[in-house]
Amino acid sequence: MRHVDFSPLYRSTVGFDRLFTMLDSLAQPEGGQTYPPYNIERTGEDAYRISMAVAGFSENEIAIEAHRNVLSIKGERKDETEGEGSEVLYRGIASRAFERRFQLADHVDVTGAKLKNGLLHIDLKRTIPEELKPRKIEIAGSDKPAKQIEATTTK
Repeated sequence: MRHVDFSPLYRSTVGFDRLFTMLDSLAQPEGGQTYPPYNIERTGEDAYRISMAVAGFSENEIAIEAHRNVLSIKGERKDETEGEGSEVLYRGIASRAFERRFQLADHVDVTGAKLKNGLLHIDLKRTIPEELKPRKIEIAGSDKPAKQIEATTTK
């Protein structure tokens, strides 16, 4: 079984523990579901890619849907009818329907998907809104003279 250890990343990041925990939980099969196999890779500082082996499926047989923080990938093959006089003696290529769900972290969006050489690549990007990004706060120094307020009194 393949398992990715994210513990070194926990030590070097603060506040992104939930993202790594979710990615780590994705590696655990849900109820023993192992079809189709997939990889999750980090392609940049805020970019990720899910690669899923979907050999034999075409673009119109796969549906990808992102709703809130859940990414769903469904595949359903249309029935193939063999030609007249042919029969399958051994079926080793899986053609069963599948559905995979991935729990995405906050502010992670799907940026694109492509099917190439039997692999479905789904690109993800974490975009933090401006109001949640850190901002620099200037510290007022004592080098500047303090402003004095002059008041005039009338008698």
